[in-house]
Amino acid sequence: MLVTMKEVLAYAKEHQCAIGAFNTPTLENMVAVLNAATKRNVPVILMHAELHEPIAPLELIGPLMVFMAKQASIPVCVHLDHGEHLEYIQKALELGFTSVMYDGSLKPYEENKENTCRCMEMARHFGADVEAEIGILGGRESLDSKKIQKQEDLYTDPELAKRFVEDTKIDALACSFGTAHGIYKTTPKLDFDRLMKIHALTSLPIVMHGGSGVSKPDYVRAIECGIRKINYYSYAAREGVNATKKLIEENPSLTFFHEIAFEATKAMEEDVGKAMDVFYFKKAD
Repeated sequence: MLVTMKEVLAYAKEHQCAIGAFNTPTLENMVAVLNAATKRNVPVILMHAELHEPIAPLELIGPLMVFMAKQASIPVCVHLDHGEHLEYIQKALELGFTSVMYDGSLKPYEENKENTCRCMEMARHFGADVEAEIGILGGRESLDSKKIQKQEDLYTDPELAKRFVEDTKIDALACSFGTAHGIYKTTPKLDFDRLMKIHALTSLPIVMHGGSGVSKPDYVRAIECGIRKINYYSYAAREGVNATKKLIEENPSLTFFHEIAFEATKAMEEDVGKAMDVFYFKKAD
């Protein structure tokens, strides 16, 4: 069933867990995520990132995501991830997305605030919820940023986060405390004290971006510190690739693509399921 982000975050608050939010640029990703969530009988978030537009146009993938959510037996929120342009966010809302993220983290504070407030107005017209970001996350965003002088420049200022939430009235806050997008080259060092302070000052559900690759104990501790939504994609996608490579190596005369798609889906479902066991049930062993 299709639900809003607030509804799934209410589940997270009640159960003191985090909702898994998974980028699904292909049908195989969607099937993997929904199968894993359905088997565990937990709510889940399907996401489309604006940066995936070249491989999965919103006009094509969006309606499929909404349809799959409506058909599911579990609560499913359909969310736009890292929407950097208000026009793009408007399209997602018109297609039936129940949650959107405006990402103005690389913009000056006032511009980020103003655009986030505009996003809030747009979303409320459609009965949708809004996530926004303050601070700069490692990975995709920081690559083009000239602001970065030292590691701490990446992290969210708790007092600024409090001001941002008061100014914008958003429903969930993405903040930077040591995670990064993509595949980690070194073990991430998370600033849990900063995270706890941000959660205490804002009283909002906090979102972990760059959730792939974090250790199980760190996931559990982050959840205990206020994380209620964890974005996850890169490592599951990599498992799909690894399964495909293995299948082709073991079956050099492979003929049909659907065999590859099936194997990749199965591998991604297994990886997503393991992540869900930590996010929802705190299985860190």
